[in-house]
Amino acid sequence: MGLGVLDVANREHVPGTSFIHDDASRPSHTVDVDIGLKYDRSGSVPIILVPQPSDDPNDPLNWPLWKRDVILSVLSIISVIASTLSPLLAANTLTLALYFGRDFTQMALLTGYHLCGVGVAGFVFVAFARVWGKRHLYLLGTVVIIISSVWGGASGKNYTSLLWARVFQGIGLAPFEALVNASVGDLYFVHERGKRMALSNMALFGGAFFTPILVGKITHTLGWQWSFYFIAIFAGFMLPFVFFFVPETAYRRDSRFNTDFTGEGVEVNSQRRPESGISNVEDSAQVGSPNGSAPGSFEKRHGDTEARHIKPTGPVPAKASFAQSLRLFNGRKTDEDVFKLILRPLPLFLHPAIAWGCLIQGTLIGWTVLIGVVLAAIYLGPPLFFNEVTTGYLYTGAFVGAVLGFILAGVLADWSTNLMIRRNKGVYEPEFRIVLVFAQFVIGCAGLYGFGITSSDLPAYGWFWPDFFFALEVMGMVIGAVASALYIVDAHREIAVEAFTCLLIFKNMFSFGLTWSAYNWILQVGVFKLFMIVASIQVLVCAFSIPMYIFGKKNRAFFSRHDILKMTRLW
Repeated sequence: MGLGVLDVANREHVPGTSFIHDDASRPSHTVDVDIGLKYDRSGSVPIILVPQPSDDPNDPLNWPLWKRDVILSVLSIISVIASTLSPLLAANTLTLALYFGRDFTQMALLTGYHLCGVGVAGFVFVAFARVWGKRHLYLLGTVVIIISSVWGGASGKNYTSLLWARVFQGIGLAPFEALVNASVGDLYFVHERGKRMALSNMALFGGAFFTPILVGKITHTLGWQWSFYFIAIFAGFMLPFVFFFVPETAYRRDSRFNTDFTGEGVEVNSQRRPESGISNVEDSAQVGSPNGSAPGSFEKRHGDTEARHIKPTGPVPAKASFAQSLRLFNGRKTDEDVFKLILRPLPLFLHPAIAWGCLIQGTLIGWTVLIGVVLAAIYLGPPLFFNEVTTGYLYTGAFVGAVLGFILAGVLADWSTNLMIRRNKGVYEPEFRIVLVFAQFVIGCAGLYGFGITSSDLPAYGWFWPDFFFALEVMGMVIGAVASALYIVDAHREIAVEAFTCLLIFKNMFSFGLTWSAYNWILQVGVFKLFMIVASIQVLVCAFSIPMYIFGKKNRAFFSRHDILKMTRLW
């Protein structure tokens, strides 16, 4: 057992379990380095690269870190713009209801059907990403956002036209929600992903809360149409950056390099060179358990002539030129059938790890949508009588919460994981990422309970305390999104794209369902009782992380032997 994560009985290698670095307590003068593996030597103790990069200069893992960070930065900025589409109407509910002569539920459905567009488009886009890569979808999404935003602003008093513009805005958003986190897995090694995953989730979720702050003022000053036009302008500005600075991140990698899947390359043979101060990758004793057995059967034997090396096979491809990197397509990434790929996410909802990720990320996102409905319902009337400007300003707390959540998740994600790897004698288990959910439990659930108590009695608490607890709820949401994304990428990277599709579908369809019923629930049970129920549900969702942490490795081992996609003939 590694720090509470139950090991498998037959000592098989479990996909996701990786040997990152050896027990730091071993004297440095006795340490060797496996010449068959590649390392990150930027620190005092070299770290085995997981997954192992190939010798191909076009492998994204071989690109300079600055280039990979530029790609992620551009994707994060366009993701901020794209993610503003979902809450675009949050501060304008009353204004639009009066403008179109519709009730609050119909106004909420402008967001609900937008979320449907995101969820449905995710099916198709993810399949295309599997076959042809992600670059063309990022460009397509940006173009669709530009066109649909101009369309929405020019809808006039045609509610149906605006509704369809919102649906297409959802289609434009879908590639970013579905694929950016997967691109983090394409671009970075396991030990580099924590802060970057926090950044991508901050862009996808945190940026959305800055929108209503501006939209209320824009609507009051220029008219609601300009909230759409500004999206088109900023997306148009970013289009050249996406075209020139976001090459294809998907790479058709030989399976022997995926040491997090297969464990290949972790054993060492007699060809070794001693190097002072470098952590030993393989030792004559087996490391990781009291009897010397490494978790996940990472065998460490000197003189093992049968041990596996990751060696180049065949000529090294030529490095692609900058002009070649601008192509929309650079070859198929798989020979699998597109129709099967479209259906592939469906059975994964039965996978416990994917179901856990959907709940951890999706429920708090849904509750955030619910809070937005409550804000529109109770702040625009007595006793506060907020207009669209002051209602928009209420999202300042949510934005601050998202930023703080990003900072906390970024700090904790790598620090806690590295600490647990050292305590586990150099062996990394993806379940170490689940520890982040404890912060989500404390902060997010406190936010939900607090918001329900304070927003149900505005004369007593005023506007500040509900906004404060809204910030806590969003902070917990960002932390949970980072935890679930990191776990899925690290534990199930081979199905990460499909897994993120499941998350995309669940969170958007769940939020869509809430927009149908939110106003009726408020009228029937009241804000206090509603949020006591919601917060209690979230406590149970977070509690699901305990068995997921303990039995996660057994779950990975089981589904590596009983592949649900192969059983359904979708792989």
